[in-house]
Amino acid sequence: MIEPTIALQTAIRTALVSSPAVTALVPADHIRAGSSRPDKLPAIMMAGAQTQFLGNAAGSQYTARVFLDLHIWAIEDGADTAKAIGFAVSNVLKEAPDAAGFSFDEFSLPAVRWMRDPDPDLAYTHGVLTVECVMRWSL
Repeated sequence: MIEPTIALQTAIRTALVSSPAVTALVPADHIRAGSSRPDKLPAIMMAGAQTQFLGNAAGSQYTARVFLDLHIWAIEDGADTAKAIGFAVSNVLKEAPDAAGFSFDEFSLPAVRWMRDPDPDLAYTHGVLTVECVMRWSL
């Protein structure tokens, strides 16, 4: 059994790389875990994972509230490209992805924030889409 944030990250990446709408905008090898600005754009970087253990559930199960940030980076056409990627990702994640060995009691995308790089010569657009869920599993 793997840790809940890793299971969530794996499930989300699998769902995103399986989506033609997402991979038409972002190459599959640019969708990965990482915590810095990527060198290949456009990209989706998964970072900022957090787990809040909620305790036990029926049948010797465990529960946790899990958060994961999806950082969307684009430079071509700036904000338009980044927001198109964010929309495609949101459509894929309207429902919880399949996470082997885990069940979802709740799954939502409560926030997305868009930022523009302050350096006008770079023209990066960076969006952060937050995933929040309650996951359940057994050992």
